[in-house]
Amino acid sequence: MRIGELGRATGVDIETIRYYEKLGLLPAPARSSNGYRAYGAAHLERLAFVRHCRALDMPLAEIKRLLDFVAHPDADCGDINRLIDDQLARTRARLKSMRALEKQLIALRARCETGHVAAECGILHELVAAAHGEACACHPAVNKMEFRRRFGEQEEGEIAGKAKSPRIL
Repeated sequence: MRIGELGRATGVDIETIRYYEKLGLLPAPARSSNGYRAYGAAHLERLAFVRHCRALDMPLAEIKRLLDFVAHPDADCGDINRLIDDQLARTRARLKSMRALEKQLIALRARCETGHVAAECGILHELVAAAHGEACACHPAVNKMEFRRRFGEQEEGEIAGKAKSPRIL
């Protein structure tokens, strides 16, 4: 089958298939007499394996390691277990981060009810306060030293040469 057929069969973009070939996740296909790549059932199976691993958000380097285990079925699976345990730990850390982000967004959203003009919007005021290094509903205050490190040596209340104003940026 040609690359377009392989892509349709697996739901993987053609450029991604070529990228996986370049990385060695897919073996180079044979070339037909007209120069087109000719993929077989082994390519289809391997690409489906890679796609499934990517759906589990596994990094490409880890997928390559798993493919090495597929090629060496007599190897001990302890490293496979550790690889999945590491992926699970990364996933749990991201979930924790996403829950914290959700709380921040809820706190920010609570700062404004509907029916205001933008100049009176509590959300915008909170975001502007944070841009000036002040505490906001979703983040604690950045100390002045950290603020100056991030934005340079401007005077307090000044960002990139613009004076702090009670108005929205």
